[in-house]
Amino acid sequence: MIEQAYVQAVDQTTPTTQAIRARISQAVDATAGPVLDRLKFWLQMPTDSMFMGMMDKDCRVRAQRVGAPLSPGARGLYEPSDLSVPLGIEGKWAAVDEALKADRAVVINGSTGHVGGSESKFRNKHNTGFHVIVFLAFGQEPSGARYYLGFDPDVSATAESRAKWKPLVLGGTETRAQKFDDAKSVEVVKAMILGDPQDEFGPLVRKYYVETDEAFPQIKHA
Repeated sequence: MIEQAYVQAVDQTTPTTQAIRARISQAVDATAGPVLDRLKFWLQMPTDSMFMGMMDKDCRVRAQRVGAPLSPGARGLYEPSDLSVPLGIEGKWAAVDEALKADRAVVINGSTGHVGGSESKFRNKHNTGFHVIVFLAFGQEPSGARYYLGFDPDVSATAESRAKWKPLVLGGTETRAQKFDDAKSVEVVKAMILGDPQDEFGPLVRKYYVETDEAFPQIKHA
């Protein structure tokens, strides 16, 4: 699994965290449609508060869908070639960096056990299946370790994301969400992605420390 960590106030990224926050906030505000559709647009939601299942497994479509409005750059959303193929892997990551610098979100497709969150319901002992997330920026720690700022729409991804979700949606997700008004649905989406006003980001946006000189593990299909 790619090592992951949460964003800190001192982190400096390209593009900046402030620019990414503004980009996300504007895109969420502009998302039209019924309340439940808006939630499904941005979030991969659990079916209930006990996290025993998932409402959908549409991660590829969702990543492409959310990546588009988060890509104000002239060439739009960027999808790199297969990151599990070692040939030219460093060049592929260099192209990812160039896309991010050009204000383009990047769709990242990998095995569930490699790119998914540590608590995701999609993870399994055989590491079968895939997951798709969106990279929005890159940065570097004072130690020299490089990372990518990634948005994983999977609400079940981590203990922190589960804890954040539970008080926002009390009871069965679909039943409760249908009772939300527009303002409440926007509030829930922003809480999960952007966090509270004093936070840098919510639990669905994390730092991913990618070994850019190594290929991703091959995706195994059940």
